[in-house]
Amino acid sequence: MEIKELIKESTIKLELDAKDKNSVLDEMIKLLVDDNIVTDKNKFKEDILERESLSNTGIGFGIAIPHAKSKAVKEPRIAIGIARNGIDYGSIDGQDIRMVFMIAVNEDQNDLHLRALANISRKLMHEEFRESILNVKSKKEIIDIL
Repeated sequence: MEIKELIKESTIKLELDAKDKNSVLDEMIKLLVDDNIVTDKNKFKEDILERESLSNTGIGFGIAIPHAKSKAVKEPRIAIGIARNGIDYGSIDGQDIRMVFMIAVNEDQNDLHLRALANISRKLMHEEFRESILNVKSKKEIIDIL
């Protein structure tokens, strides 16, 4: 499965309302629940928080990649949220996040979640790529860039 198959306009939000890490996670999970990707929002959040407890997924450069393998996930998806004004996420570099890529995969899809993580991380290392994502005007533009 290609990364682009994991990204749909229905799970992209161009302007997050969240003001802190917890509400970012809730808002991103809601995108997945509303699109019928996550069947149990509480179980999925528990799995996301368990992963966060190992190390913060705010990886620096204004990016957070919360992710979990969970029984609550029906099909793999990457939800994307943009926060142009920045949100305090407790990132490893101390910077506010401006982009969230939430990776949701089922428990059986271990390699898929690692491939998705590696693929996104590689792209996000490039400042030009990050800027182009932050400057999109439409959800389709994000899909085209990725």
